[in-house]
Amino acid sequence: MTVLLKQYRHSFPTLKKEKMAAIKTNMNDLSPYQKAKRYRATRLSLKGYFRDFILISIGIFSAAFGLKGFLLTNQFIDGGATGVSLLISALSDIPLYLLIICINIPFIIMGYKTLGKNFAIKTILAITGLALVIANVSFPNVTDDNLLVALFGGFFWGQVLGLPSGEEL
Repeated sequence: MTVLLKQYRHSFPTLKKEKMAAIKTNMNDLSPYQKAKRYRATRLSLKGYFRDFILISIGIFSAAFGLKGFLLTNQFIDGGATGVSLLISALSDIPLYLLIICINIPFIIMGYKTLGKNFAIKTILAITGLALVIANVSFPNVTDDNLLVALFGGFFWGQVLGLPSGEEL
């Protein structure tokens, strides 16, 4: 058993080197099928990245509109990490956009450990984008009616959770 493990451990780096060498092959050395397969994989990954970028951007602006256009202007407080950020911001002089980033750091680390690097990168981009939009974009106060504030503020803020992210959880 230990001999088998030693063989496996020593063969792993060579497998990695072989794989890297196969990736670095010249395009002229590939068959038309391999070229088409590589082209398709590249195209699909670029489509996925573009789709993720669009959905994250829509989510950022939707969340910022719900937060600044409804909830913040009418002194409503949300739940979760954003609610904690709102409470600390109301009790201290620390800007909300900094608190949103700082309070979400432990959750990003947990997401990295449990869901992977891609999820953590997308989360970092989304939270940083939200903080930048909250800091730099102004939204009008849409209504002062508490029922409408709770309904539409929750809709725009919660709509972000309903957007598909491309991650299979």
